[in-house]
Amino acid sequence: MLHTQARTHWPVIIAGAGPTGLTLAGLLARYGVDVLVIERNPQTVQEPRAVSIDDESLRTMQGVGIINDLVPNLVLGYGSEYYSPGGRQFLKVKPTTLEYGYPRRNAFRQPVLEALLRENLERLENASAWFGAELVDFSQSDSCVSLRVRENDRFAELTCDYLVGCDGSRSFVRQTLGVELEGSTFRERWLIVDLEQTTDPTRDTKVYCNPDRPCLSLPGPHGTRRFEFMLHEHEQDEDVLARDNVAALLRLHGTDDKAFLRRKVVYTFHARMAARWRDRRVLLAGDAAHLMPPFAGQGMNSGIRDAHNLAWKLAAVTEGRLGPNLLDTYQIERQDHAAQMIQLAIRMGHVMMPRSRLRAVALQSFFRALALFPRVRSYFAEMKYKPPPSFHDGFLIRHSAAPKASLVGKLFPQALVMNGSGFQLLDDVLGDGFTLLAPPGISAALLAEADVKGLNPLRKVAVFDKEEALPAEAATAAARDVRGDLARLLHGRPQGLFLLRPDRYVAACFPVDRIESVSSGIATLIGTTWRGSTAVASKPPRVGITRSLPI
Repeated sequence: MLHTQARTHWPVIIAGAGPTGLTLAGLLARYGVDVLVIERNPQTVQEPRAVSIDDESLRTMQGVGIINDLVPNLVLGYGSEYYSPGGRQFLKVKPTTLEYGYPRRNAFRQPVLEALLRENLERLENASAWFGAELVDFSQSDSCVSLRVRENDRFAELTCDYLVGCDGSRSFVRQTLGVELEGSTFRERWLIVDLEQTTDPTRDTKVYCNPDRPCLSLPGPHGTRRFEFMLHEHEQDEDVLARDNVAALLRLHGTDDKAFLRRKVVYTFHARMAARWRDRRVLLAGDAAHLMPPFAGQGMNSGIRDAHNLAWKLAAVTEGRLGPNLLDTYQIERQDHAAQMIQLAIRMGHVMMPRSRLRAVALQSFFRALALFPRVRSYFAEMKYKPPPSFHDGFLIRHSAAPKASLVGKLFPQALVMNGSGFQLLDDVLGDGFTLLAPPGISAALLAEADVKGLNPLRKVAVFDKEEALPAEAATAAARDVRGDLARLLHGRPQGLFLLRPDRYVAACFPVDRIESVSSGIATLIGTTWRGSTAVASKPPRVGITRSLPI
């Protein structure tokens, strides 16, 4: 394969074709960037690994362009039921909100997701993927990254503007950079058992909080189900993997004996994070940058957040639309939220894995007591304990004395809207670039008058109230908030024009009485990506390139 490739330079090369790498490649190609993916395995994964995909990741799949093919292969909106050692349910988590357009928790099969992402790349002329090819060496200069790639006994010498290591927990890219994983390791061994052709009709996860043998039973699409059993220190892998032992563990929870055993494996879970996610022209994403226990179902989802955050920035920098300082905001924006997800997973693990029967009784009594209070019950049922996607520093304009209700630095809601094309989710109206959006209640004429320069591509989009007819002469794009969902989600928030980034995070909110600040504020923000820039900074800055405006 390598000897047939005449091209030797790409703007971006990605090492690793897991969900993070394939998502990053798909977004880059959609943004118009030529990208190459190098994967040492001959194909995408064939065995189930990650099993939960959240609403934020589904929104990213919408951006990649595979959501319509993916949804039929999901269990949408599943919940979790927590059981005491005696079999009594003491907590039920069943979120129903659609803040970002999709249910908060959904079951999937990783082989299906990766196959769809790969097929998507094959449809894009500016994307290439080399499977069965291994990155064996790389070095970087001020102008490029030089790589050596091996396929069997053939070698190829390549160069790129930027290399992204999406090559997993044992990342060759991270190790070559000499970047250490930091943080206290959360080492737990679990037996993972994947079943097919099950007859269990339950759509929710069952969490058996038994100190003697904590266990999770997770739903999957098309008659699949996963069991996870915590192992004790004295237990040996070969013993717990024995077929009779696996069958005995499954019978504890009434599993259908006729189900097909697809996979059994022992995993060791960790909680670690890379000290640096960028070294000059080389960046890390996904498991190469952070490792977390699976109890919050956020390992793969955090990698997909990395990909969406990084893709538009690499596109803007490689095409010269924004300066290289923009890449410094990647770790600044992502690391705190990734750390919060690690801590969430550890806290959930403490609930799932009580160390003693006394602790188990105490925890379960605590949750039963809280369930008597409706607001507290809603807090857990709707998963409001999950840290919202947000950041305080980075590529954004933070107004001085901004209220806590401000959406700046947060993921913008996605509602169902209607325009000339019919019913659509909001992102399909926004397009792939920056957007200056007028929400319901803000004049479309005000949007039309706003002077915006320097952010390309950029659309102006006006969203009208559900009762308001769309004018014939609207802004660049217009849609109606057909159910009033967007107005409801924005209720209590500061009103004005929202500047949305390609990853749908709010870069700025310009109040109605300060619309004249749009042009100067954006120009200043763009300037910070160039000012004093160096493409070879070896360490990320301690603060972002946030611009504070006195408005």
